[in-house]
Amino acid sequence: MNRQEIDQLVKQMNVDTATGPVDTRVQQIVVRLLGDLFQAIEDLDISQTELWKGLEYFTDAGQANELGLLAAGLGLEHYLDLRADEADAKAGITGCTPRTIEGPLYVAGAPESVGFARMDDGTESDKIDTLFIEGTVTDTDGNVIQGAKVEVWHANSLGNYSFFDKSQSDFNLRRTIIADNAGHYVAQTTMPVGYGCPPEGTTQAVLNKLGRHGNRPSHVHYFVSAPGYRKLTTQFNIEGDQYLWDDFAFATREGLVATATDVNDAEAMAKRNVDKPFKHITFNVELVKESAQAPTTEIDRRRVSA
Repeated sequence: MNRQEIDQLVKQMNVDTATGPVDTRVQQIVVRLLGDLFQAIEDLDISQTELWKGLEYFTDAGQANELGLLAAGLGLEHYLDLRADEADAKAGITGCTPRTIEGPLYVAGAPESVGFARMDDGTESDKIDTLFIEGTVTDTDGNVIQGAKVEVWHANSLGNYSFFDKSQSDFNLRRTIIADNAGHYVAQTTMPVGYGCPPEGTTQAVLNKLGRHGNRPSHVHYFVSAPGYRKLTTQFNIEGDQYLWDDFAFATREGLVATATDVNDAEAMAKRNVDKPFKHITFNVELVKESAQAPTTEIDRRRVSA
């Protein structure tokens, strides 16, 4: 079939057969995607066996709760960020902290505090370095944003996230910090490590077919929001990780690379109320004011909630 014949067939099956109320937006998307899929079957001569094996794959990926991971690994989530960047540029929005992917591992409802939070539950204190992350939330003119909501989450020393890893305590390495009157926030936590896709999982199975690894560098996730400002979804990746610029999820971006410095000064340790050397990262955040000309940064997607 040629494309005209395909489009006519799709219309006959999925438009002309409607007998009830139609969601025109859903109809538009389904018709377009089916037309593109049918065209791909023609162009690539996709066999029936290949098609059904593909559907079986998506069934397995859904049951394994890996479709969010697959979206990151194939670059879909990064592509959406690039589209959002283009929309911002067209609306004249510039200068804020770069966005990057959310990933599939956010959990709503993390404990909230003002100015400072200890994120870890202490179970890995003797296994991995203590890390202090701090920064200031400002607008693009440098004005501090008091009361900005800074949501932070990251993996433990094994590359696992609480709630998804049932061996961890609830909300381990997950906190919400309200910036103080100086727009400042501090998080005491442990050094995150990178992780890989489950080696026997559905996402890694596809990556293997593509000759790709499924590893991420050490990183920390953020949501940052404040009334009157566009919500920022971002993360920083940590300098020195072997996968820093080879992130399977394509999340590393200029402006989002943080350096962890070693601190072993006795006075600095006493100030932080710790009894051993620690690592320190500064990550300042710039938010941009809300704009009616740009698409919303609030994304409606299914997320885990405690």
